Amino acid sequence: MSSFTEIVRTHTDLDADDVAWLQLLQADWQIIADLSFADLVLWLPDRERSGYWAAGQMRPTTGPTAYVDDIVGTYVERGRRPLLDAAYEQGRTAREGDPEWRDEVPVRNESIPVVRAGRVIGVIGRNTNLLGVRTPSRLELSYLQTAADLTQMIATGDFPSSGQRSDHADSPRVGDGFLRVDAGGHVVYASPNAQSVYRRLGLSGDLAGLVLADLVRELVPPRRRPDEETLSAVLGGRAHRDVEIGTVEVSIIVRAIPLRTGGEHIGGLILVRDVSDLRRRDRELVTKDATIREIHHRVKNNLQTVAALLRLQARRIDNETAKLALEEAVRRVGSIAIVHETLSQAVEETVQFDEIADRLGTMVTDVGALPGRVLVRRVGSFGVLPSEGANALAMVLTELLQNAVEHGYDDDPAVVGEIVVTVDHLGGRTHVVVDDDGRGLPAGFTLDGSTNLGLSIVRTLVESELGGQLELRDRPEGGTRVAIDVPSAT
Repeated sequence: MSSFTEIVRTHTDLDADDVAWLQLLQADWQIIADLSFADLVLWLPDRERSGYWAAGQMRPTTGPTAYVDDIVGTYVERGRRPLLDAAYEQGRTAREGDPEWRDEVPVRNESIPVVRAGRVIGVIGRNTNLLGVRTPSRLELSYLQTAADLTQMIATGDFPSSGQRSDHADSPRVGDGFLRVDAGGHVVYASPNAQSVYRRLGLSGDLAGLVLADLVRELVPPRRRPDEETLSAVLGGRAHRDVEIGTVEVSIIVRAIPLRTGGEHIGGLILVRDVSDLRRRDRELVTKDATIREIHHRVKNNLQTVAALLRLQARRIDNETAKLALEEAVRRVGSIAIVHETLSQAVEETVQFDEIADRLGTMVTDVGALPGRVLVRRVGSFGVLPSEGANALAMVLTELLQNAVEHGYDDDPAVVGEIVVTVDHLGGRTHVVVDDDGRGLPAGFTLDGSTNLGLSIVRTLVESELGGQLELRDRPEGGTRVAIDVPSAT
């Protein structure tokens, strides 16, 4: 099925401002479909004005659909649907008296011109499934009247509003709670769901006749409601936006859409939604995230304490082999501490590994046997890794860099070496290559025959923890190359 953007680009000559207007309209047309109990289809004229393309479709959640199949991407020639022609050419809402029978379903059709800056840029087809239609209740009459006001505003270019849009992902829908206010902000009608929402705030009576803004001032403490100007504008139905209000236990999102007739403000559509459970879960998640970050912070502190104790012990040992072993342990603990330090500052249990890799390179070269004489450079990006994979990869990288520094270079102070860490992502796998320009591998070296503890750790982590492969070989231009191939989901 073609998308709105594809249809506009391929078949119409609408400019960027026209497209932006239509996108604003589509952002709110679920509300219009629900209030109308009808399907909405956006028809756009083609470049030659010889027909119309269906560029958008919305079904109601409050009634049966008139379209079983998706029709976006459908083309209708001019003259095939007189209502579309009348709405587009005359700039007026066109209705037919008799319903159209579609798949044994009677459907009432209307065509509403979409006007921007005084010109018709498209047509909305409103199609109502008439099966099961009965005498409407007061709620349904209020819905239909508000839908009529909104569609009239579309036809006069007063809707959608180009002002501030909703910034809530959980913005209220028609069924969550519906209110209609007059030009003075008095409640003309409130749905049963809207009554229930305000009763949770502490309302004991009926909403009808009350000034909504005054009611909220009475029920909601100042620190849990917007400033006075915003409160009056939104709850009075004069500002197209939403706000969140509430008490300690209750949180409510209030959304307003101003209604106008003939350029005059006549009131507003107010939608409300109780999001208390959502906010409580949000608070619980924030608390859990903070707890997890604090745990990482404490683990990092404990690891640094362990590293300090090992370093202190190394200074007290005369045996050179034991001292080197403790210094290696300090670096291994330090590499894990760096990962936990990064996680303690992150919102999620993932880390940008580039920062960790760069810090590991600095740590190894600064405290190694040749401080300042070997430089580590990274080419490419590791990207974002989960904490488990980050810990294992940090240990692997530390060992490889340490091996390169310790065994790849002589004690000659005139020698300055370079280690390059290259990262590539291909086919769902991550390839890491560590190149040094040192003396290369010993004669007859094989990975299977090596007794080096660091390489044993690297091999175990790469193959068992990361599910990858490890390869060591000499570089033709001199030095050593270590290649790691692991799944990108590391």
